[in-house]
Amino acid sequence: MSQRERDIDVLARTIWGEARGEGLAGQIAVGWCIRNRVEIDLHNDGKPDWWGEGYAGVCKATWQFSCWNRNDPNSAYLRGEKQIPAAQFIQCREAAVAVIDGHQPDPTGKATHYYSTTMKTPPDWAKVATRTKKIGRHIFFKDVP
Repeated sequence: MSQRERDIDVLARTIWGEARGEGLAGQIAVGWCIRNRVEIDLHNDGKPDWWGEGYAGVCKATWQFSCWNRNDPNSAYLRGEKQIPAAQFIQCREAAVAVIDGHQPDPTGKATHYYSTTMKTPPDWAKVATRTKKIGRHIFFKDVP
């Protein structure tokens, strides 16, 4: 599998784990949030950032995207131990390709973080971050300290 195919696969699995209940627009927004992390160099030093490097590094960084956490019920699907429903995965893969290839512009306003509106209380970091957009059931932020 090429690096491009690995990137698409990991991003599609993450989108499925984080936003499978969203429409394509919401899935693309989650994908762009991840792409923004991949592309940014936080300290302009060329060194790996704390949330990882590349799509796999960013998506699988510890405690960043809960769907990859071992205790999350989605993680078995992401690791390939259980089958993701084909139709759902195809749409998530389409979103991943659209994001990686830039077929859709960033709808998040350069966000690097988000949380789901299904959370009972917002995460602490949201109090000091700049809110950019609400897309579907996710609220997006940038400039998270």
